[in-house]
Amino acid sequence: GDEFAPQIAWGQVHVFFGDERSVPPDHADSNYRQARVLLLDQVPIPPGQVHRMRGEAEPVEAAAEYEAVLRRYFGPDATLPRFDVLLQGMGPDGHTASLFPHSAALHEDQRWVVAHYVEKLDTWRITLTPPAINAAAQVIFMVSGEAKAEMLDRVISGPYQPDELPSQLIQPRDGVLRWMVDEAAASRLRGD
Repeated sequence: GDEFAPQIAWGQVHVFFGDERSVPPDHADSNYRQARVLLLDQVPIPPGQVHRMRGEAEPVEAAAEYEAVLRRYFGPDATLPRFDVLLQGMGPDGHTASLFPHSAALHEDQRWVVAHYVEKLDTWRITLTPPAINAAAQVIFMVSGEAKAEMLDRVISGPYQPDELPSQLIQPRDGVLRWMVDEAAASRLRGD
């Protein structure tokens, strides 16, 4: 809320994106636009510290460009980007970022950012890869709604099937994984 914004040193914050749709930045479906309207326009973050994926560009080129942005920011010696915090959502099909079930992006282990065609959506997406996400110091999944309750249980408590349930791939190798879920989303979780 508004009471927390002044407690953050926005001049020291850099914002990066985990994925983007193949749309211009002012399009209603743009992740950048949503973040700008809901957060970035509400806080005094310097515009040069917001690093968006260029959804309006040719997808493969935009992915390579974004990886270059990350490599410049994290430095030439970085084998992977080390984000302080990554906020992830989870789709009703178990996807996160634009890592969809049975997509080649799930198996990428060299690049930090890829573009791939998502057949079931008939569109291109740009996304961070699993190694780039798993290099974060902290990954926080935010999941809400009863429509995601069964999938949340499968991802957390079910057998490990990352091709079917891409969110299971997110296991920071030297960091913390947190789940923030509302009561409706948690309604089918097994256990305590």
